[in-house]
Amino acid sequence: MREVTIGEPEEGSAIVLQEYDPAWSQLFDCEREKICAVLGEAARAVEHVGSTSVPGLCAKLILDILLLVADPEDEDAYVPALERIGYRLRVREPDWYEHRMLKGTDPVVNLHVFAQGCEEAERMLRFRDWLRAHDVDRDRYAAEKRRLAAMSWRFVQDYADAKSDVVAEIMRRAAAEATRLDPAPTCRYSSRCS
Repeated sequence: MREVTIGEPEEGSAIVLQEYDPAWSQLFDCEREKICAVLGEAARAVEHVGSTSVPGLCAKLILDILLLVADPEDEDAYVPALERIGYRLRVREPDWYEHRMLKGTDPVVNLHVFAQGCEEAERMLRFRDWLRAHDVDRDRYAAEKRRLAAMSWRFVQDYADAKSDVVAEIMRRAAAEATRLDPAPTCRYSSRCS
């Protein structure tokens, strides 16, 4: 974690989950407008992902936002503009889809940056869309989140990593269904900046 974190990794505190709040989508809309305003066409898509994007799902009070750009490695194309609106580059993972993560503080945001068409970005969107449409898997995921949140974690990332097995289980069902319905699925982004 130290290899990819800019600055010191933040030591974890207790994981506090809140019940779903419809205001989270409004917070996302406001952040999306700010991001689109400063990045313009450099922002290929801005999507609400993570637990706060799924109605009925409990979540930490952190918005996860997916920003798709032409090339995440070209930080000059987006980082300085995002810093002007309060974001701070915290993670640089060149060996994992060129992922970058910036933190926002008001509201608290994890802004994940990938290239448009990136496999991991498409996986994040499929997971979100599946949980939105399948209450049983949404509830299964919520139960696992609650179970894990009751444990102690040194880093929040450790908590996130501990959810990997249930995420993989749900994604296998989503992938099987997608293949059954459309053997050549394509990802369609809904939140393009315009």
